[in-house]
Amino acid sequence: MIRLFLVVLALVSLGGCTGLGTLRQASKPNDLYLLTPKSTFSSSLPRVQRQIVVQEPTATAAVNTDQIAIQPTPLQVQYLPRARWVDRAPLIVQALLVESFENSGKVAAVGRSTVGLRADYVVVPDLREFQGMVISDADGNQTIRVEVRINIKIIDEFEDKIIASDSFREFVIAASDQTPDLVRAFDEALGKTMRDAVEWSVRKIHTHAANTPRQF
Repeated sequence: MIRLFLVVLALVSLGGCTGLGTLRQASKPNDLYLLTPKSTFSSSLPRVQRQIVVQEPTATAAVNTDQIAIQPTPLQVQYLPRARWVDRAPLIVQALLVESFENSGKVAAVGRSTVGLRADYVVVPDLREFQGMVISDADGNQTIRVEVRINIKIIDEFEDKIIASDSFREFVIAASDQTPDLVRAFDEALGKTMRDAVEWSVRKIHTHAANTPRQF
């Protein structure tokens, strides 16, 4: 009986150790990654004396997350292990778009839709692509191409109508499949996309405002 008890105790102890090891593995913190706003724009951008609000982008469930999405095939989505964005991707893009508009120096005022800013124009983004795609060349070598695509609509709040819409897309090949290189590719692709979207938005709003003078 004593021998049987010792065997059972040893098995329980091993089971407990295995459980603790699993808990320790699960408790390891994720690496968090930031992305940066765009700060360089065309010197020919006109100045817009209007207030702009940027809404939170709509997005599919695959990218509406703080996980970093990679597609090994066009019909499959996976996420990098132990790596996260600092927030959900649409919220990151919204904040960076606001900061990019500010960095252009061409907008009277810009803010997010949650701050209660009275808007003359609303920028409505739709985050269509925000993931890495595994691609193969003719020799079977694989690389990861980061794809960012944002559809933008601009709404005149006074007239409550869409005055312009367009799509902006960039592809960047990551230097490797390591997470830091993938994040750098995301940052470059998003930066180029935001630059094009901000410059287009400023020009469209400037043209519309010039053709629809109002009394304030």
